[in-house]
Amino acid sequence: MQVVSVDIGGTHARFAIAEVADGRVVSLGEPTTLKVAEHASLQTAWEAYRDQQGGTLPSAAALSVASPIAGDVIRLTNNPWVIRPSLIPERLGADTYSIVNDFAAVGHAVAQLPAEDFEHLCGPDVALPARGVTTVCGPGTGLGVAQVFKQDGHYWVLPTEGGHQDYAPLDGIEDAILKRLRKTYTRVSAERIVAGPGIVAIYETLAELEGRAVRHQDDKAIWTEALDGSDSLALAALDRFCLALGAVAGDLALAHGAQGVVIAGGLGLRIKDKLLRSGFDQRFVAKGRFQQMMAKLPVKLITHPQPGLFGAAAAFAQEHRNMEHAQ
Repeated sequence: MQVVSVDIGGTHARFAIAEVADGRVVSLGEPTTLKVAEHASLQTAWEAYRDQQGGTLPSAAALSVASPIAGDVIRLTNNPWVIRPSLIPERLGADTYSIVNDFAAVGHAVAQLPAEDFEHLCGPDVALPARGVTTVCGPGTGLGVAQVFKQDGHYWVLPTEGGHQDYAPLDGIEDAILKRLRKTYTRVSAERIVAGPGIVAIYETLAELEGRAVRHQDDKAIWTEALDGSDSLALAALDRFCLALGAVAGDLALAHGAQGVVIAGGLGLRIKDKLLRSGFDQRFVAKGRFQQMMAKLPVKLITHPQPGLFGAAAAFAQEHRNMEHAQ
């Protein structure tokens, strides 16, 4: 069957027509990106997309939403839209629908995408495990974390709030970053460092350690200077970010008992060329008595351009296949 897959974030809502069968995504059509700020609600954005598609859409919707999924009203993070699931059939004309958290959608994408949609980062260059746990973590505006558990040809996605675990510094520079953040936050989570906005604290700490005047910039400016190499301090901050990501990803894999790890999120693709030159892999395995075990885990980067759209469709396919089996 065909389904309208929608990936709703803080700035953009992406739409595509997916075909699903037997619990899996068969194909994903060309995506259309609409700006959230230019549409009053999901319904008006849906109607704009419907008009672009010639006036008709499939009567099934797969929604990936940057928000916790609970209750009768879903209020999106960094997005003024409000979604009431019970009104989806009436407002969107979608009699069949599913709604998942945006990072749960990424977990479904990890479970269903073929090997060519992943790039090897470190550890043994082997396929992700067909049985057991794969840890998925993704730095973006926040730090998304999920587990994918596979067994006997089936899989389950377990969304978590692992990005909010305590941050653990591993050297004097990271001690200084933590000290700086503690002036603002009593408790400093991993997400305060290993997410897009976290590079500000890293950058300003490095400036302070060098005795420089701290130049206050937003995270977008620092990321731009780091990635184009125009500011050596921003580049040093990026290296520090990659080290911290390696350490946090390793901690999550330990906590989950994982047999493999996938790095996802919008920043993952942007920094893929920097990750292996930064010491990410050494930090990932540096877990004391468990170093040899950590070195045996394959670590991949998801490279599919629209994992949220693909994953929303995959979640829909799984949910409605299971419903059919239950009946």
